[in-house]
Amino acid sequence: MNKKSSALHEKDGVSKPETTSKTSAEKIKLSRAKQNSVKEYVAKILDRNITFLSKAITLVESTNVKHQQKANEILEQCLPFANKSIRIGITGVPGVGKSTFIESFGKHLTSQGKKVAVLAVDPSSSVNKGSILGDKTRMEELVTDKNAFIRPSPSGTSLGGVAQKTRESIILCEAAGFDTIIIETVGVGQSETVVHSMVDFFLLLKLAGAGDELQGIKRGIIEMADAIVINKADGENERNAKIAKVEFNRALHLYPLKESKWQPKVLTASALHNCGIAEIDKMITDYIFLTKENNYFNTKRNEQNKFWLLSTINQQLKDNFYNNMLIKTALQEEIKKLENEQTTPFSAANRLLNL
Repeated sequence: MNKKSSALHEKDGVSKPETTSKTSAEKIKLSRAKQNSVKEYVAKILDRNITFLSKAITLVESTNVKHQQKANEILEQCLPFANKSIRIGITGVPGVGKSTFIESFGKHLTSQGKKVAVLAVDPSSSVNKGSILGDKTRMEELVTDKNAFIRPSPSGTSLGGVAQKTRESIILCEAAGFDTIIIETVGVGQSETVVHSMVDFFLLLKLAGAGDELQGIKRGIIEMADAIVINKADGENERNAKIAKVEFNRALHLYPLKESKWQPKVLTASALHNCGIAEIDKMITDYIFLTKENNYFNTKRNEQNKFWLLSTINQQLKDNFYNNMLIKTALQEEIKKLENEQTTPFSAANRLLNL
């Protein structure tokens, strides 16, 4: 039987292409190696290019020395175009509904034509340093809003759960034209101090009927919070929220008036049903108006800049110390001595510092 007349006849296939030529391979390598210049980054960020904004924040968060140098140059050139936003810090215990609240609040702001950037900090694992970074998943509507930008960042080992580079990210977002910056913290109980050092308005989210009422009366939290919002005030929980509001108001009035001359307020809200969101927006607007009138707004920003300066110096000193090859070697030797009970932690630390 003729092979060609058979249904099982196999036609000639496409010939296997030759391996990529050396010239093409070199071109690919050069293309990959080509990096955008600082000038390009700045121009694109000022042109509100979200892709370049994201790439710049990635450079800021990188521990690579070359990336840090480039990020610093970008930040320096973006700085004149920053500082024109309202920075709002939002914190609260896990499960209080921070992501739902931010989405509802963010949508309310974008509906008024405002541009909102959300810097959401995800808790990192202390074991493998990994982070889920699921805020974009939780904020399904806001993430598709053309006037919103959501950037989840791993908290890493940063004190208080706030990403170490959040402050620099704020500058980049402001340069990109975002007029409202929302910073969501992990809410592990110690992040309040850190987030308070980088925002204009500090909002504490609380739950009613969860044994959380007394915690709000702690002096430190009361002194830092510009407002307390009792979230999930809906359904059967609405009555508990109203009771909690009265309790918190009583606690707030026990303290003297703040330096800002602002009396912290307590409001209830249901982010899930968009209830109380407009009232919270108005309250923040009133606060900004008052503090700009009495010049506390600028005074606080200047104090924050000093705090950032000292924090950056401390971090740089720490990095330089641990990256020093002499210290790395000596540190291992001191650890061995500790394990063999030949020294104390204090003596070892002094010897390392004296190096």
